Amino acid sequence: MKGKEYRRALEPLEHELVQMAHWAAATGERIVVLLEGRDTAGKGGTIRAISRHINPRQCRVVALGKPSEDERSQWYFQRYVAHLPSAGEIVLFDRSWYNRAGVERVMGFASEEQVDAFLDAVPRFEKMLVEDGIRLFKYWLSASQEKQEERFAERLADPLKRWKLSPIDVAARTRYADYTAAREAMFAKTHRDHAPWTVVDFNDQKQGRLTLIRDLLDRLPDTKVPEEAVDWPALGHPPLEEDFGLIGPIEHDDQGTGPRH
Repeated sequence: MKGKEYRRALEPLEHELVQMAHWAAATGERIVVLLEGRDTAGKGGTIRAISRHINPRQCRVVALGKPSEDERSQWYFQRYVAHLPSAGEIVLFDRSWYNRAGVERVMGFASEEQVDAFLDAVPRFEKMLVEDGIRLFKYWLSASQEKQEERFAERLADPLKRWKLSPIDVAARTRYADYTAAREAMFAKTHRDHAPWTVVDFNDQKQGRLTLIRDLLDRLPDTKVPEEAVDWPALGHPPLEEDFGLIGPIEHDDQGTGPRH
């Protein structure tokens, strides 16, 4: 999809996303969106597209690093629970508790016993969230190995993107089939009526973002909020007058290398 076509299609969705945020604030709704998928699938770009025009105090992005020593001794879900939304908030997880079923399993950071215990616990954990009123959306961003390799090469060639290419990403290149098997096992155990997975084709990232955002908005109830229900600030007072004195520039020495004292 060409950039101009993408921006034209995205703009009405951005208005709907802002409307969704007003609705959540007015009704006290709590929304959680999990974005999972292979490295380079497009999670970061999708999160930016969703959150770009929403107040960052209301729409939070959670992208946790590897757990600390203390966190490794906690209940597995504990550090994720701390980031769940309060009334009126939207939380976007750039990877989530499903790390255990994916990268931790494939890279050997968790034992098979830990993974099995996690997969047994997830449906119960997510059911508690949903029954408490949280609206939970789980997306898997799908991309082919060919596209993944193309995007890895692009990151390596761009000095501004190389930070995205971690040792884990490089190791994952040789374990594509292992990640596929881990994903299928995860779907089999955690795709439930109360918290289903939605797989979105992200071989074309622009088209994928549009598809995912449209799906998210369509699965919410009517989010229109009457204007009177939104507490907009009043701007009825006249502009104030203020006097300013002249502030001179800081003088530099003759060589131009530093300020003259």
